[in-house]
Amino acid sequence: MVDRTIHREPAARPQLAYEVLVETIRSRILSGELPPGTRLPTEPELSDEFGVGRSTIREALRSLASQNLIHTTRGVTGGSFVTAPSIGHISAHLETGVALMAAAETVSVDQLMEVRNLMEVPAAGMAAFRRTAEHLEQLEAVMFEPDGTQGPATYAANQEFHLILLRAASNPLLELITAPVFRVLSGRFGRDHTPTGFWECVDDDHRAILSVVAQGDSMAAMDLMRRHLDHLRDSYRTMDRLRSS
Repeated sequence: MVDRTIHREPAARPQLAYEVLVETIRSRILSGELPPGTRLPTEPELSDEFGVGRSTIREALRSLASQNLIHTTRGVTGGSFVTAPSIGHISAHLETGVALMAAAETVSVDQLMEVRNLMEVPAAGMAAFRRTAEHLEQLEAVMFEPDGTQGPATYAANQEFHLILLRAASNPLLELITAPVFRVLSGRFGRDHTPTGFWECVDDDHRAILSVVAQGDSMAAMDLMRRHLDHLRDSYRTMDRLRSS
């Protein structure tokens, strides 16, 4: 007998009044209609504009604040203002998501390293063209002696080298997208089970990359960064196996 039962998807829950208001204001912010720093209308003004009660307005503002779309200040000149974007803040949120995906094994080491290759190899080439004397000084400052005892300072210096190169490429989206990925890799795989010679290899690679970036050699910078990331990928694979065993 053929089952002719019609299976219907459950009806979507109707949006609450405050959710409709959140979506409206959020759309205005993301479209640029309300640029960063804009002061939102007062609660009474919003209540009149949208025809909802003050409690609905407050709930909507709390939701927007929890999404870091607005912030509220007190005092005579206070109010609710559209938040200015911060690379560090957005990057931290992205890092949390990437870390959760790695913890759930939704993404592999190879996939994480693939993203780094796609972003950091061309970024190294751009950095060779666009770096300033200050960038070179900063890169020199994060060099470390690989034969010493490794600890938090070494891990931080390793990350900072890559961050400075991304900044030297003069495109803030490169740091925003790439930094969370290598922070997750470093934090998850790069501390407890580093293979013999790992830090010596990192140091050699960093110094070679710095040299060609200082010379303005874009092609060499991309080639050396690609080799460096290949070295890291092999090491992270080893660390991942040791961590899982």
